[in-house]
Amino acid sequence: MSVVKLVWLAPLALLLSACTQSAYLGQSVGGHLSLMAAAKPVDKLLAEPELAADLRERLLLSQRLRDYAVDTLKLPDNDSYRRYADLGRSAAVWNVVATPELGLTLKTWCFPVMGCVGYRGYFDRAEADAYAAQLRAEGLEVLVYGVPAYSTLGWSNFFGGDPLLNTFIKYPSGELAGMLFHELAHQVAYAPDDTQFNESFATLVERRGAEAWLRTYASAAEREAFALRLQRREQFRALTGEYRRRLAELYAQAISDEAKRAAKAGLLEEMRQDYARLKAESWGGDTAYDGWFARANNASFALLAAYSDLTPAFDTLLARQGQDWPRFYAEVKRLAALPKTERLSELLKQTGD
Repeated sequence: MSVVKLVWLAPLALLLSACTQSAYLGQSVGGHLSLMAAAKPVDKLLAEPELAADLRERLLLSQRLRDYAVDTLKLPDNDSYRRYADLGRSAAVWNVVATPELGLTLKTWCFPVMGCVGYRGYFDRAEADAYAAQLRAEGLEVLVYGVPAYSTLGWSNFFGGDPLLNTFIKYPSGELAGMLFHELAHQVAYAPDDTQFNESFATLVERRGAEAWLRTYASAAEREAFALRLQRREQFRALTGEYRRRLAELYAQAISDEAKRAAKAGLLEEMRQDYARLKAESWGGDTAYDGWFARANNASFALLAAYSDLTPAFDTLLARQGQDWPRFYAEVKRLAALPKTERLSELLKQTGD
């Protein structure tokens, strides 16, 4: 599945002075500054003779991808992803998302400048888990997940730009390409109050950009491996999308909460059985999605919707702009400037949905 991202704005002093959530914002500011301080310019790292050969190869690849992002995809040409940091951990941040026990709407948190988003990010896993426990005590369903990268929307370019990280630098080439293109897309257009719009747009740039790069520069084996992963990702989304629809229908019914809980448990068990069959019959036992299905709850389903539901609409919009990236970006930026309800209506109207 696609990696989920935390979008983080970095006018740090403004955030701290303008928001009452000082403890949360304080850990965000400290964590981000620590990450930035750990980053070193890629060109200086490549000049070090003792640099590990595998890391050298990945850094060189990242810079080729970075150049491709500018030259072909017309993504921002700035200092982002020209530095590298080893954080010594498996994730850049840990996100917390939550929904009602019998609903699929993400809880949102609102911040100055950044607007409202459907997650909270923590640089320390223990803090994320502690906050998740508070939300569970309120009766919410919660998911905590590691995030390998996040975007500062260009605000960090003054300090050297968003860095490459050990959390994703060793991804297969197609996934590494998609990661960089996705994060750079957040610097092109951003609607402060609309996670679904922002992430679906970036996911489209990620997919189409990675496919284009692989067609030109990757080996046949790399292209085939990426195509297989993409095919399974789409099958995963089709399966989970069907059960998300059935859960939404269940929650809308005029029946007791007890009846909804029982039916919900039955649907989740049915979904896991369908997944087991798909994995055994079509995937050769691939376990890549085992963790998702083991933890699946309302928060899991709601998060998937935020990152994929509008991607087909953006794909159609790109086609209607003649696959011209600058024209596409201009239209996305125009839509991002509209009020949220008008934005969605206009996007779907333009794409015929």
